[in-house]
Amino acid sequence: MKMTAEEQTSEGQHTIPMEGEDITPKKDGGVLKLVKREGTGTEFPMTGDKVFVHYVGTFVDGTQFDSSRGGGDKFSFELGKGQVILAWDIGVATMKAGELCQFICRPEYAYGSAGSPPKIPPNATLIFEVELFDFRGEDITENEDGGIIHRIITKGQGYSKPNEGASVEVTVVGTCEGRVFDERELKFEIGDGESLGLPPGVEKAIMAMEQGEEALFTMKPKYGFGIEGNVKYNIPGGAILQYKINLAAFEKAKESWEMNTDEKLEQSSLVKEKGTQYFKEGKYKQASVQYKRIVSWLEHESGLSEENEKKAKALRLAAHLNLAMCFLKLQEPGLALENCDKALQLDAANEKALFRRGEAQFGMKEFDKARDDFQRVIQLYPANKAAKSQVLLCQKHIKEQHEKDKRIYANMFQRFAERDSKKEAVKVAGDSKQNGDGDEMEVESREKESASEEKA
Repeated sequence: MKMTAEEQTSEGQHTIPMEGEDITPKKDGGVLKLVKREGTGTEFPMTGDKVFVHYVGTFVDGTQFDSSRGGGDKFSFELGKGQVILAWDIGVATMKAGELCQFICRPEYAYGSAGSPPKIPPNATLIFEVELFDFRGEDITENEDGGIIHRIITKGQGYSKPNEGASVEVTVVGTCEGRVFDERELKFEIGDGESLGLPPGVEKAIMAMEQGEEALFTMKPKYGFGIEGNVKYNIPGGAILQYKINLAAFEKAKESWEMNTDEKLEQSSLVKEKGTQYFKEGKYKQASVQYKRIVSWLEHESGLSEENEKKAKALRLAAHLNLAMCFLKLQEPGLALENCDKALQLDAANEKALFRRGEAQFGMKEFDKARDDFQRVIQLYPANKAAKSQVLLCQKHIKEQHEKDKRIYANMFQRFAERDSKKEAVKVAGDSKQNGDGDEMEVESREKESASEEKA
């Protein structure tokens, strides 16, 4: 729809033709768009995308009040998050990469009746020339490693998002290189996704969504099916996945601060059983999620009765011991060691904690420390045959390490000696050269004398 607008300037009332398409949802003429240069591709920015633009802002009389050009850096913001005026959130969402356009923005879509002192007066209609250079989705990984990129198709309601243990109702459509490999409606608890054949990135994705939201997630192998791939879905190793997810509904799991002590103890017992079941099925990651919940609920609980303190301590100890076992199975000895140390803070002579810490140290090639832990187990629990075997294994590795070190040092010292010998030879040669022709003549004279002696 093409429109013109009558505008009031400081010089008085007159008509300024300002053509453009009405791009407001209400079609009230609040934002008119005029394309000056077409963009490329078929994609448009989505809500939550980070967009990179240059802009020039003017009043209707042509007076410039702001510009990002000239400084070099492009202006960036997250689309649809209210970080800029409403006209921009509406307008930039209609642009393609490389597009240059003009937006005519009525006050209610700009700075309204208040204006933005000192530059923008009240009730000002503004004109922006905007060039869109690039846009990209939100990285929702903890380390911002680009592993899961979130792009919102339809914004959800509210600000609440599912947490660990929340019950969710979702529709998921998984694709790989344009092929749909998984399309399902699911209802499950966050933490149980692996048992449904979902990669870990899907649960992280759902925890970034609002109710009613539909979004597209791109996942690198680390958050997908890894270097192994997935035989069931015919996904090759190292594949990048796309998941379109619709979060229809969810119910958050109770947070620690929402539960009293009795509730925490009751829930801890339930998730402990759940974790044990996962462990028996070989689902160590899912088991670890359950055990971590126990720690988060009970770790800082204080002022308990003697009976509840005893229950809480037993649950925390079991959680740390089981977490250590999970991490050993997952070949993450550092995390196993951390949980063994926490278990030993609760029970300094715990047989399982000492043994598993020894295993963790062994996995980290800290054979001396591992041997010490296994010997401590034997000292406290002489019947533990496994610890005796581990001590012998540690001693074998320590001996091999010592022999390897001896060879390394022997070779190192030999190289040092050869290097010093070469340096000495170079130094002698250099000294001879510095002595000049006189020394060379003296050497030549001695050689002649020696030759005449041999003839005589």
